[in-house]
Amino acid sequence: MTDWMNTDSGQWVEAIGKSDRLAVATALNLIDDRRPVKQPEVGKLFAALETTGQYEKGHVVGITGPPGAGKSSLASAMAENWLKDGYSVGIIAIDPSSPFSGGALLGDRLRMTRSDPHNGLFIRSLSSRGEKGGLSPQAWPMSRVLLAGYDIVIIETVGVGQSEIDVSHMADTTCLVVQPGSGDTIQFLKAGIMEIPDILAVNKADLGHIATSTADELRLALPDSDDTESWKVGVEVVSASHHTGIDKLSDSVLNHRKWLAEHNGLEDCRKRSEAAWGVKRLLEQFGQYGLEQLGGDDQIIDKWIGLTGSPYEKLESFVKTLVK
Repeated sequence: MTDWMNTDSGQWVEAIGKSDRLAVATALNLIDDRRPVKQPEVGKLFAALETTGQYEKGHVVGITGPPGAGKSSLASAMAENWLKDGYSVGIIAIDPSSPFSGGALLGDRLRMTRSDPHNGLFIRSLSSRGEKGGLSPQAWPMSRVLLAGYDIVIIETVGVGQSEIDVSHMADTTCLVVQPGSGDTIQFLKAGIMEIPDILAVNKADLGHIATSTADELRLALPDSDDTESWKVGVEVVSASHHTGIDKLSDSVLNHRKWLAEHNGLEDCRKRSEAAWGVKRLLEQFGQYGLEQLGGDDQIIDKWIGLTGSPYEKLESFVKTLVK
């Protein structure tokens, strides 16, 4: 058994690229290790990951929505569909944090179960650690490790309510899952969430008229656009438990990725998601005052995109500027 922590980073990244489960798991554990002494090792790993061309490959899919909408079941059904079609799938499932240990309360074995193991599937359960926006601070770097080794990476948020929009800054494609008859449509409009998703999925189609009525409400609530070049947000009615409409939803997600690539939007999307992660980490360390000293969010993002090197090297350069 290879000790990847004491192996050349290039060989480690090569193993991750081949979906070596131990290499991937070790990398995710390193990212999740919050001890300062481990951060240089994370930076070294990401410096090696930069050579994999991660901005040109794979697909990061964010699945979000309120509690009870069936996000986990839907993510599992979509993953099964993609696996059947020959894609490899990595899943980051964000769970609520335990108030005592800070760890994930549910765990992947309770959230997503398969009757048979699959070599092309990797699931990592991760605690939200109280982070606003429904994501763990480590979700973005973990998604980049999985992106190097898997065709499709799913990030499923914790489902804390209507404010979890951070996943839209991390994913290439964002799917908002809605529960029929819940009255969420009005709340989504109030919170501005209808502007976030690339695809809307009304789960529990087996409820019949209630599900189709909810889908109609969502279609009416979507903003109109005469721009023929822009992506048209679709509304799909599905049932994760009955596997109804999953094929169509899965195809819609892949079509959005294809649309991004054809409109030269994928690389920019990835760079901005990296910069958004950097802004959050700077906010976490230095607060809003620190961000203002660097020129504010927009200026930081523009500067970040213009820098070269790994994300951890870029973050360190901003930290040094603030410390000075």
